[in-house]
Amino acid sequence: MLLSIRCSDSGPDIRFPFWIKGRQPQHCGYSGFAVSCTATNETLLELPFSGSFFVNNINYVSQTVGLYDPHGCLPQRLLQLNLSASPFLNFPQDSQQAYEYIDQESVTFFNCSTTKTERHSRFFAVPIKDYLIFCLGVPGHQVYALPSFLSLSDLALPFCQKIKNFSYLRSLDLVNLLRISDPRFYLLLSWSQPSCGSCEANREYCRLKNTNTSGPDETECFTLPKSPSPPALDESAKKVITGVTTGTFLLVVAIMLSIKQYCDYKSDRIEKENQVRILKFLDDYKSLKPSRYTFADIKRITNQFKEKLGQGGYGSVYKGKLSNEILVAVKVFNNSTGDGEDFINEVGIIGRIHHINVVRLVGFCADGYRRALIYEFLPNESLEKFIFSRDTKRPVLGWEKLQDIAIGIAKGIEYLHQGCDQRILHFDIKPHNILLDDNFNPKISDFGLAKLFSKDESAISMTTARGTIGYIAPEVFSRNFGHVSHKSDVYSFGIMLLEMVGGRKNIDNTIANAGQVYFSQWIYNHLSHGKELEIRIDEDGDVGIAKKLTIVALWCIQWYPVDRPSMKVVVQMLEGDRESLIMPPNPFNSTMPSNNNVANSESPLCTKLSIISQ
Repeated sequence: MLLSIRCSDSGPDIRFPFWIKGRQPQHCGYSGFAVSCTATNETLLELPFSGSFFVNNINYVSQTVGLYDPHGCLPQRLLQLNLSASPFLNFPQDSQQAYEYIDQESVTFFNCSTTKTERHSRFFAVPIKDYLIFCLGVPGHQVYALPSFLSLSDLALPFCQKIKNFSYLRSLDLVNLLRISDPRFYLLLSWSQPSCGSCEANREYCRLKNTNTSGPDETECFTLPKSPSPPALDESAKKVITGVTTGTFLLVVAIMLSIKQYCDYKSDRIEKENQVRILKFLDDYKSLKPSRYTFADIKRITNQFKEKLGQGGYGSVYKGKLSNEILVAVKVFNNSTGDGEDFINEVGIIGRIHHINVVRLVGFCADGYRRALIYEFLPNESLEKFIFSRDTKRPVLGWEKLQDIAIGIAKGIEYLHQGCDQRILHFDIKPHNILLDDNFNPKISDFGLAKLFSKDESAISMTTARGTIGYIAPEVFSRNFGHVSHKSDVYSFGIMLLEMVGGRKNIDNTIANAGQVYFSQWIYNHLSHGKELEIRIDEDGDVGIAKKLTIVALWCIQWYPVDRPSMKVVVQMLEGDRESLIMPPNPFNSTMPSNNNVANSESPLCTKLSIISQ
């Protein structure tokens, strides 16, 4: 009696209650459990109202069947799943069985506006693209699948509509496998009738009862009868059988030894290939962590300093390439400049930072008096070259992109102020120190002037001013305006934001007969009197973005630190609506801190603060 059959050698074992149409009679199985074999020997199960699924596996003990989509888009099938006319369920009837055999998961599908969602969540802590279902969606909309522990607010998905909530049985990483249509992910369904799990657990077979008194759905367990014992043999027959058995055994041993030698050779070759692959991975991984290099390594990485990217008072920057084809930018310090503070600052501070909007330190060199830093290579160079350049060949950044860049920079500075164990003051925020990757995502660089101080302290003492003229906060020059704190970076960010809006430096000495013209004061006077900004506007929505960036910038450049918002508030203002913003006080007429601090909900810094020694 044939109790089981397969569509292929690697296919699932088909036995009661399942049966294969065309190969077995219908009485071998149970209603609703018919499967068929495809031309490629896949096992196919038809579900009423839901279409056909490939069968991945069948567990006859837990009474579950794993199904996957023949077309490679199981999420689409989940949205259309209807089990009302099938014998299958989403969950086992027995809750103890569900607990013992399988884990319960839940996922919610959302239909989201593509443009609005990407713009509002590009720099969010949890990337929404990790939850994008690639095989779904239409132009202008994408479908996301969020696990039960996440919500729309966690991923900044405000322009979305809920499609369906789906609970299922699986212990794998649901969302990731849905997103990439991983063949390891399959829909796991269970059945309650016929109940054969206890038979299978006892290593017995199951079948329908065939008696007049039994009901139509009753089943029974059974075992196959043992084969009868063979008749006794005489001595001559035993000798013949012994000879044949011995010869066969020796032949099998010789074949097995040959197979073992071949398998050992193949296994050794595979193991060597695995070792090479692991060593290559470790080499690549080492390149992704700050590592120490010799100066000879620096010369090899830069191909003997062949391609220079830029130069400054600290030294020069060269383009380089690591052994695993990773492009890098190598900053080589001048041998005769400084006491090494810039080098120590950058290695000590940026080496511990991991944020999407902060440049990543790949490695460093301290070989005697020769010092260098190795950074990730960013092909679009600095923001300065885009907002100040007159090069017509360089692409023009649109207003939405400028807004995205501003939000990214603000989130990077907020991370420096609040995201680390100690606060990090950059002290040199300016367009030259904002680098852009191939997607124009901003990354803060150059931590040579940065300072660390405790979050418990509100101010830091400084013996000399540090930073770049035009971006330095007033309190860094004179304590009459307040103590130096994280609000000093807010001022620098505000000046840079105004330059991004105007496409010109805040202090411009090139305008004839005007002496030193302050763009920030000019733009405040225009806005406060209801005048147009007189800057490049290409589309209707650009005016709103330009005004929002300008108002936020004017809040940031208030002369007194207490009147400036924190970077957390700045991020909220940039991501919010322009209509909710109000014009700040005139920063150029201020002689005392404002009593009505609209933008900042923090405690004022004009009270007496403890000073941290430098």
